[in-house]
Amino acid sequence: MTETRQQAAAELGRALQRYQRSVQAFDDRVGRSLGLNPADLRCLDWLTEGPLSAGQLSQATGLRPAATTALIDRLVAKGYVRRVPAAGDRRRVLVEMTEEGAARTWACYGPMVQEGEGLLSGFTRAELARMRDLLIAMIELTDRHAERLVTES
Repeated sequence: MTETRQQAAAELGRALQRYQRSVQAFDDRVGRSLGLNPADLRCLDWLTEGPLSAGQLSQATGLRPAATTALIDRLVAKGYVRRVPAAGDRRRVLVEMTEEGAARTWACYGPMVQEGEGLLSGFTRAELARMRDLLIAMIELTDRHAERLVTES
């Protein structure tokens, strides 16, 4: 029996949903292993891209400024992050991951990242670019609808 395009798209949607649940479950286990709550872990994820201000972290995590300050304080106390003056403006403070924080999180995520690289080895650069473009489009779609929910609230 030949699968229709609609059936294939529906099956892809179900696979994406299962993947999303699997990632969430893995992140939950990482959080428990590291003694972090989901917002703490999300903050560290953002900081893997480089230092951010408390305001940027507040926006990225969806937390109010006071909650973001408490989150940063918790992560500083646990050794995951530190506050540093911004290079261009010493009055401005950034939050960056410590070497210890990066090492502790990499210990959880690194083996999966390294093994996952092998999953991509059979794809051409063009196929990888198409997958990247699809993921970017999906991110934009999700972000647009997340914003819609904020404006409707």
